[in-house]
Amino acid sequence: MPDLLKQQELIYKDEAYIIVGACMTVHRQLGCGFLEAVYAEALEMELASQGIPFNREVPIGIEYKGQPLKKSYIADFICYNKIIIELKAVNYLESVHEAQVLNYLKATRLRLGILVNFGEQSLKYKRIVL
Repeated sequence: MPDLLKQQELIYKDEAYIIVGACMTVHRQLGCGFLEAVYAEALEMELASQGIPFNREVPIGIEYKGQPLKKSYIADFICYNKIIIELKAVNYLESVHEAQVLNYLKATRLRLGILVNFGEQSLKYKRIVL
């Protein structure tokens, strides 16, 4: 029987590792307790300083029955043109936060999202794969 772990290799493993490392750097510098906007601005600076390609506050179109809606999602970051980064600064992550990232992935047809919470004593993150 083949090793299942080898069959299910992590997608974008290296890129995700670099992104999470940048998030950890921000969390080490700022700690918890700030608003999400503060972490987003600091992460933007950190991503740029590390040369990580990204776009910030990317509008994501939504369709209903094949028709585009006027309302759109705003992804906090898209890195490497293939990984959605969703930031939170809450006491703990909830399933609704994961659902938000899943919806972003469905709308963009991207495969990987990283949900990052700066609101706890230590940085929490979760890889979400579509």
